[in-house]
Amino acid sequence: MPYGLYISAEGAHAQSKRLEVIANNLANVDTVGFKHELATFQARYAEAIEQGLVAPEEGRLEDIGGGVEFLATQTVFAQGPLRHTRQKTDLAIEGEGFFVVEKDGEEHLTRAGNFRVAADGELRTQQGYPVLSDTGAPVVINPADTTWEITPTGTLRQLGAVENLAVARPESYAELLKVGENLFRPLAETELIPLEERRVIAGYLEGSSVKATTEMTAMVEASRVLEANINLMKAQDEMLSGLVNRVLRV
Repeated sequence: MPYGLYISAEGAHAQSKRLEVIANNLANVDTVGFKHELATFQARYAEAIEQGLVAPEEGRLEDIGGGVEFLATQTVFAQGPLRHTRQKTDLAIEGEGFFVVEKDGEEHLTRAGNFRVAADGELRTQQGYPVLSDTGAPVVINPADTTWEITPTGTLRQLGAVENLAVARPESYAELLKVGENLFRPLAETELIPLEERRVIAGYLEGSSVKATTEMTAMVEASRVLEANINLMKAQDEMLSGLVNRVLRV
């Protein structure tokens, strides 16, 4: 089997994974608080080197490399654009930090602030998960108070009482695991951001960080590279087929 066939196949697989990531980004171009992802790759050694049969940098045939392989997807936590909605339950964080919500008994983080008030007065996400205060309890809005407000520090003021929404940050973004529904599960302890460092804007939503034109350009590029690798596979397959036919005729 021609060695180049393996390299081309690996390249085609890598670009196929990249197209999946780009397609997911484009599908969430209008999703509130969505953070886009990048497909990351790395060069790989030839198979003989990977198996430990040959040492690298010996000047042998295997040193030509083993092509490229898909490594992982990486979330980009750049802030999305802010959009004015005039809805009191819509909240956006300017700068760092995440809202804390509870799902299945565990705390999760989200930048999607399109909340709603449930029948019992709890402030919840669109999926029904309660938004937590800095004490770890669900935030409850009293329906008897129509003048309640959330201040720029993320403090809920109602009926003369105050309650701070939990706005947390991880020690590193690498400690956040994307679990779907615009939620991140922290893999380590997070810290609450002090009130004086917060910037919570009521009546606004953070939009998706996806830039449609950038993603479309990347999609065209990935499609062409994928097509090029497939064409190389076809050419090498035809070359091998022709060689076998000539040998059989002899």
